[in-house]
Amino acid sequence: MMISKGVEDINVKMPNDVLNTNSDEPSFNVHLTAIVRDSEGRIIKVHRQRSHSPTANFIALLLPVSFFSASNVSVSVTNTGGSTYSYQKAIGGGGASIPYPNTSGNKPSYFVMIQVGSGQQSNPYTAISLAAPIANGTGAGQLIYSSVTLPVSIAVSGNSASFYISQTYNNNSGSTVTITEVGIIVYLRLANYTNTTVITVGNTLVWYDVLSSPISVPNGGSVTIYYTFTVNP
Repeated sequence: MMISKGVEDINVKMPNDVLNTNSDEPSFNVHLTAIVRDSEGRIIKVHRQRSHSPTANFIALLLPVSFFSASNVSVSVTNTGGSTYSYQKAIGGGGASIPYPNTSGNKPSYFVMIQVGSGQQSNPYTAISLAAPIANGTGAGQLIYSSVTLPVSIAVSGNSASFYISQTYNNNSGSTVTITEVGIIVYLRLANYTNTTVITVGNTLVWYDVLSSPISVPNGGSVTIYYTFTVNP
């Protein structure tokens, strides 16, 4: 009885000095950074915020094989045009996989763009496209999209590993363009090796953020947006 009473009275809260967050608690963080320049190339604004908005598409594509094996169900992946496709991965014949795009299909990379927009959505998880995408061009309200820059390698520093993708947008529209939402779009294909069927899902939104404050890009200026993905920051 005395032993049990003693156990009941013990404060089981872990002392802070025994916690090592760099190795005992692996974490995954994403940050969004936007650098705005004026027509002379001078930096006039730096915007930073934590990004925490993977979409339902992203979650579905990351589900492990065990999820599908145990439940024997498929999940849905929806492209930016609103078309939905069934996806069920498995080991062996009959299971779908994601074949890497190839140069013969003019899609050498999964990444298509970091798209910017002038709208917002309250539930990023259900987003399949930006609310109001900003078009690529020089017309009113448009921005010129440069090519997306992809990582050459993963940067490792101590217990931390990270990489970033970025894209620059130039404003030749004649007036200020304001950005309020940002999303990552990938080009997706699904393959079933039993009958060698390849389904082209196309442009698919996998990450979406509403900016914590709008970003205004002046006429003649530009903005570069960075997404940085870090494990064990």
